[in-house]
Amino acid sequence: MEIQNEIEVATFAGGCFWCTEAVFLELDGVSKVVSGYIGGNTVNPTYQEIGTGETGHAEAIEITFDTNKISFGELLEIFFATHDPTTLNRQGNDIGTQYRSEIFYHNSVQKQMSEDYMALMTTENTFGKPIVTKVSPAPKFYVAENYHQNYYNQNKMQGYCSYVITPKIDKLKKLYQAKLKK
Repeated sequence: MEIQNEIEVATFAGGCFWCTEAVFLELDGVSKVVSGYIGGNTVNPTYQEIGTGETGHAEAIEITFDTNKISFGELLEIFFATHDPTTLNRQGNDIGTQYRSEIFYHNSVQKQMSEDYMALMTTENTFGKPIVTKVSPAPKFYVAENYHQNYYNQNKMQGYCSYVITPKIDKLKKLYQAKLKK
């Protein structure tokens, strides 16, 4: 019997998309990660417009993954382990609604899993403070400009990358070695 690839899409906003993209590109079973904008009112927003915080969009990533290699639940676990879901409209020094924590679900299973996982973390007081991550249906995703795609891997020596993103990658490698691409 041949195993069929089950390809799904997950969309997460967890602060700067350079950070989240770099993390999820490392995972076995993830075939593509695209940086972009989601959840706002502006049609075809630009990075400059997003930066004002007035478009309503979040910086986000759209992850294409094979459920035979990695589950949505595992992606959720890594999402919550690699950003701070307790700060409203902020990740570190990045402040504004464009840096919010939000899961944009593509089906009822993703919605339920996201809500259940957050409820479990709340019950267990995983972060020691309330989780502010929103769970919303996925509206249109706007792909960010080309220079934002695969940003970390092309700019590792840039200050922001080396001081903010590299520690996230190091944490991922330490905690999730078995989930990484070989």
